[in-house]
Amino acid sequence: MRVVVAPDKFKGSLPAVEVADAIAAGLRAESPTAELVTIPVADGGDGTVDAAVAAGFRRVPVTVDGPTGESVRTSYARRGETAVIELADACGLMRLPGGRREPLTASSFGAGQALAAALEAGARRIILGVGGSASTDGGAGLLQALGARVLGPGGEPLARGGAALRDVAALDLGGLYPALRDCPVILATDVANPLTGPEGAAEVYGPQKGASPDQVSELASGLRRWAAVVAEVTGTDWSQAPGAGAAGGVGFAALAVLDAEPHPGIELVLDLVGFEGALDGTDLVITGEGGLDTQTLAGKAPMGVARAAARRGIPVVAVVGRSTLTEGELAGAGLAAVYPLSDLEPDPARSIAEASRLLRRAGQAMARDWLA
Repeated sequence: MRVVVAPDKFKGSLPAVEVADAIAAGLRAESPTAELVTIPVADGGDGTVDAAVAAGFRRVPVTVDGPTGESVRTSYARRGETAVIELADACGLMRLPGGRREPLTASSFGAGQALAAALEAGARRIILGVGGSASTDGGAGLLQALGARVLGPGGEPLARGGAALRDVAALDLGGLYPALRDCPVILATDVANPLTGPEGAAEVYGPQKGASPDQVSELASGLRRWAAVVAEVTGTDWSQAPGAGAAGGVGFAALAVLDAEPHPGIELVLDLVGFEGALDGTDLVITGEGGLDTQTLAGKAPMGVARAAARRGIPVVAVVGRSTLTEGELAGAGLAAVYPLSDLEPDPARSIAEASRLLRRAGQAMARDWLA
């Protein structure tokens, strides 16, 4: 039998590459003659560059500013004229020093620096993955790094971070990288929220980035002001566009200023890694992620994998850290079975620490159930 193993990361435990390898080891232990293909995937957040590199892209190291300005060694992926930029690894939550969240001052500047480096190296098509951000700055930092001038009331350059947007007075795009005019930007995200309003970036995602209720109000006020300033320059109000609230408003800046085209992150990644072709002759697909819940159903990686396999009539099973979905929800998602690691190790801390061993055991169980 031919089995494609295509999991996302287990956040806080293992990257997708190691998850796939552990599952494959368990399958191989029980079914040594099975043909196994491992394809780590991602949905635009952390792990997106790793997935591209595993699929044959070249990793290009680059040094950028982290979310609070510290120097960070990150990378983007490159194949031909296409570059894959991952905001999470440049200036996302994982890059906060000591994990200390700074909701008012964190910036998306580093993602813009990575994008600029790719342009300078000759990339002429950009895939911008924006999950896992630490900032709520409306993408102002991204644009600043790409040559735009974000100005205060006296014409002075505005400080980085979402709190500063309360004082934004003008946006000057004259210095924006000329290469962007002829460079398509694809926005990879699983978020459909607008920039402002009850479902906006600050209101919905600010608390996840450490914002108190008062700070959420402060950030939301700044985003409203920022949206008005950008609309004055572009002639269009993009604040309510689906996906504008992605990554604390980086989606807004990409849509409004970079003329980005939004796409579900997992669909873009599956295309990059050649997932459709890998399904030829496949008998079973295994996917997974750390937590299977209602957010998964909204379009995260396992759903994208399941949908792609369903179009070919291939059964899909998932291995996860834990699952809160009902049997009906699992069936509706196209998952024939789920193997939670919590069934093997109920202690979450131990499950995270021993994920590789538990994934191998889950792989063995799947082989007995599906490959016998």
